[in-house]
Amino acid sequence: MEVTIETLKGFIDAFNRHDLDAIMDYFAEDCMFYNPRGAGPRGDRYIGKEQVRAGLAKRFEGIPDVHYGEDRHWVCQELGVSEWTLTGTAASGTKIAVRGVDLLEFSGGKIVRKDSFWKIIE
Repeated sequence: MEVTIETLKGFIDAFNRHDLDAIMDYFAEDCMFYNPRGAGPRGDRYIGKEQVRAGLAKRFEGIPDVHYGEDRHWVCQELGVSEWTLTGTAASGTKIAVRGVDLLEFSGGKIVRKDSFWKIIE
């Protein structure tokens, strides 16, 4: 399966619908997700579909109205890049607006690695 701009747009759309089942359909069984936040310099790491799903569910719990807008996408063979502005309200009530990017690696048309980066707001 070929990775296209439409693939990346569909992936973002699934996030904006908060549809974990649709999101997980994009991932391979042996996938990996690096969260932009966490204990180490690379953020928290989730391995395999079950852990990745749990990690992504935390995003919706922590920012219940999360939305990815102002998105742009690039594809180079089995690599995809999605740039976006994340907006929402944290569970604490704090409003969030941050620019970020996902680096996505595909194999057989499915995501095997999602590495997310956000700008740090001071």
